Amino acid sequence: MNELASAFRARKAFIPFVTCGDPDLETTGRIVCTLAAAGADLIELGIPFSDPTAEGPVIQSANERALAAGTTAEAVFELVEDLRRDLPNLPLAFMTYANVVYSRGISRFAERCAAAGIGGLILPDVPYEEKAEFDDACRACDIDLVSMVAPTSEQRIAKIASGARGFLYLVSSLGVTGVRSQITTDLPSIVRAVRAATTTPCAIGFGISTPDQAKAMATISDGAIVGSALVRLIAAHGRDAITPVSELATALAEAVHSVPKT
Repeated sequence: MNELASAFRARKAFIPFVTCGDPDLETTGRIVCTLAAAGADLIELGIPFSDPTAEGPVIQSANERALAAGTTAEAVFELVEDLRRDLPNLPLAFMTYANVVYSRGISRFAERCAAAGIGGLILPDVPYEEKAEFDDACRACDIDLVSMVAPTSEQRIAKIASGARGFLYLVSSLGVTGVRSQITTDLPSIVRAVRAATTTPCAIGFGISTPDQAKAMATISDGAIVGSALVRLIAAHGRDAITPVSELATALAEAVHSVPKT
């Protein structure tokens, strides 16, 4: 079983996201260790980018702060290498944008991911039809290029799902990332379409901010992805965010893990 899929092997997966370098890389490292201790099964690490088109204002601002602090892709790779000494077995995936990968060279980026200990790559601005050049390089390095399914995918769901590796990222709502008071998309029907096409686990993200929402999404799918709610705490508390992040992450993890694995 590959690294990312192993996050779903024993239970429903709690998958937090953080933007690396916000407020600084040292704090990011402490937060990642805190998320792991709180029960994260897989962690998404955002490499900051100047134009993160899939992100709402909370994560956009985190990208701006990280870049202003001088965070580079190479510095993020070095952070992951440091983290691997304390977290050798925790699945980690990068979430970033195509230009970040292009600027380094696709094959070189994938090789660097593998060397650092990254198991997956999520590129929200690369549509399924254009993923081949990224996927080929990732496969050569045993990196999972994570496919995304949106409410607008409709007739393409089966095609996207059939080629999914690691896990399938199911976008809960139209629009960008951000906290939502309600998630009204007909997610059960999308999950049914996914499961008819693949045995690869699927996790729901975008808009999940409370333990109740996380539990509801884990009930429907194989896991819940939480980003903006955690990033918002980091924005509010900066280097002192460890305790509030731990409290929320622990509550989210407990809610997700309370759902029996079927």
